[in-house]
Amino acid sequence: MNAQSPMALAREQPFFAGLDPQDADQLAALAREVRFAKDEVIYREGEECQDFYLVVSGRVVLEITPPSGAFPFDTVEAGDEFGWTAVLGGHDRVLQARALQDTRVLAFDAARLRALCESDRAFGYDLMRKLLASAVERLQAVRLEVMDLYWPVARRAGA
Repeated sequence: MNAQSPMALAREQPFFAGLDPQDADQLAALAREVRFAKDEVIYREGEECQDFYLVVSGRVVLEITPPSGAFPFDTVEAGDEFGWTAVLGGHDRVLQARALQDTRVLAFDAARLRALCESDRAFGYDLMRKLLASAVERLQAVRLEVMDLYWPVARRAGA
C-alpha cells in the first residue's frame, strides 16, 4: 500500500475542488489521518466539538442517540465531510458519529481551522461557503427522505 502524507491525501479530496491553491495548501497543512475500526464511535452526541472530518474511505453513520437507542440520521462515505459544527466553535456535538466499516478520515483541528479563518478572511469566507453548500445539499436530502416517510400518512389523513 502506498502511504501518502495527510497533506497529499487532503489535496485529493473532492472538498478541495475549486479552492484557491494557496487556500487548499493552508487547509491541507492542518490535516491529520485517523483510522476507525468498524463500529468504533468517532464522537458522541453532547461532546465538545474538536475536529472537522473528511471521509477518505469507509462509511460513517451520524446518529441521534436518545435513551431508547441510536437512530440513524444520515450516512457519509468517501468524499463526504462531517462534523461541521466544530468549525463554528462554541457548540457541543448534536449527533453521534460511528464507523459502519473500517474507515479512514482526515481530521482537522477545529480551533486551528477557526484561527485560520479569522486570520485570512477570504479563506474563511470560501470555507464557509463550501460548508454551507454541503449543509444545504444534505438538508435537502433529509427533507426528501422525510417526505417519503410522511407524505403517504399525511395523504391518508386528508392533508
